[in-house]
Amino acid sequence: MSVADQQPAPRPFVVPCARLPMGAPVGWLRRGWEDLRRAPRLTLVFGLVIALVSVAISVLAWSLGRFALLATLLSGFVFVAPLIGVGLYCVSRELEAGRTPALANSFTLARRVVGQAAVFALAQLVVLLVWSRAGMMVSAFVPLQPGDWQALFEFLLIGSAIGSIFAALTFASAVLSLPMIADREVDMITAVVSSIHAVLRNKRVMALWALIIAVLTGIGFATAFVGLVLIMPWLAYASWHAYRETLDASEWPGLE
Repeated sequence: MSVADQQPAPRPFVVPCARLPMGAPVGWLRRGWEDLRRAPRLTLVFGLVIALVSVAISVLAWSLGRFALLATLLSGFVFVAPLIGVGLYCVSRELEAGRTPALANSFTLARRVVGQAAVFALAQLVVLLVWSRAGMMVSAFVPLQPGDWQALFEFLLIGSAIGSIFAALTFASAVLSLPMIADREVDMITAVVSSIHAVLRNKRVMALWALIIAVLTGIGFATAFVGLVLIMPWLAYASWHAYRETLDASEWPGLE
């Protein structure tokens, strides 16, 4: 047998994805809720951490002023959220494998993927900073005067259009990539490209999923962060099942 025959076949650049039915997000939420009920203590621990981090960052940013508010919120949430998310994905991963999830397992997995999560966080931070700069440019080119309703309409229209583009890019790159790096030995670029590819192949389903995430997250903030204790772990568990149903990453080695 030659050396070439012994080499493994090259993997595809993009992870294969499935075509999803419109009702798929409902199934993800249902299975995510089942995971929440099967691991209530871990869910409460992560949920409290998320709520406390959210409150702490918001209070600190508010006390430092407008520019610091933006910088602190972006850097704080973007860098902390991926690691917390990986810890929550580990809970669903352990339950799916028939094992009992433990906090130590989540910490171990988070340490293993901290490099990939940092790459993702830096990329997202750049996108968010460009997004904020675009918003400032809209304010400069479409100045608002008291009582000028036409200018206000144009400002909201242009701002919403630009914001939608950046929001869609952020969602598409993150929705399936983070669960994937918590499950497989894959580089962040492959995970992000695969996530975007899957979103483009399932636009209507993923648009519905994005709307559900936005509404539930808004409810969490509207309840003075209290709702985040349950909502954010629930969404993380559901996102794990969204990844498992959408991407076939079996050609990549699993994380142990």
